[in-house]
Amino acid sequence: MREEPYHEGSRALQDRFDTRRLADRGAELLFADEPRIGPRERAFVERMEMVFVGTADADGIPHCSYKGGAPGFVRVLDERTLAIPNYDGNGFYDSWGNVAVNPAIDLLFIDFAAASPWRLRIKGSARLVMEGELVAACPGAQFVVTITPTRIYPVCPRYVHRMEIVERSRFVPSAGEAALPAQWKLDGEEVPPEVLPHDDPARAEAERLREGGAPRPPTHGPFPG
Repeated sequence: MREEPYHEGSRALQDRFDTRRLADRGAELLFADEPRIGPRERAFVERMEMVFVGTADADGIPHCSYKGGAPGFVRVLDERTLAIPNYDGNGFYDSWGNVAVNPAIDLLFIDFAAASPWRLRIKGSARLVMEGELVAACPGAQFVVTITPTRIYPVCPRYVHRMEIVERSRFVPSAGEAALPAQWKLDGEEVPPEVLPHDDPARAEAERLREGGAPRPPTHGPFPG
C-alpha cells in the first residue's frame, strides 16, 4: 500500500485552496514507492555545481545550507545512493551535525543557467561515512555523506530566475592541489591560530604571519558569522 504522501498540515492548505485533487494527481505521477535515480536524474545531478541542503536536529529545528563544488561533486553511486563530500569550512558542522542525530534530509538542485530551468528535489535518509575508499575518492573531503532517497521528484521551475555563474570558487578542492586557506582564518585577531584545528594548513600560515611573515594577497572575505 502506498504511504500517505501528505500530512494534515499540507492537507489543510490543499483543501483551503482547492488543490487536493491536483496534489493527489501529482503524488500518483511523481511519488514512487521505491524511488530510483534514473538516467535523467543522474545526468542532472552529475552536472550540478551546487545543492541546497535541508536538515533538522533531534528536536526538529531546521537548518538550510548551500553546498558547492566542481561539477558532479555530488556523486550518484547507484540508482539508490548519492554521496556528498564535506569540505573544510567554519567548523560548525550545522548540517552534518544534524544528520548525526537525525538522518532525515532534503536536497534541492536547481539549474539556474538552463533556458528551461529544472528543479529536482531528493528527500531521504543520510549517513556519515568518515573513512574508506569513498572518502579517499573525493579530493579534499573530510568525510562523505551518503543519502538513500525516499522520494525523488521534479519541482515546478516557474519562479526560478535565470542566472549565470560569473566566477567559480577558487577554493573548491581538486586532486593533487593544496586547498587555499580562507582569509578569515589568517587574520590572527578574531580567529587566533590556537583555535584552529591542529592539522589545518591555515594554522601554520597564521602562525607564520603572527611571527612577522609577509602577508599574502587576501583569498576570502571576513569571518563568516
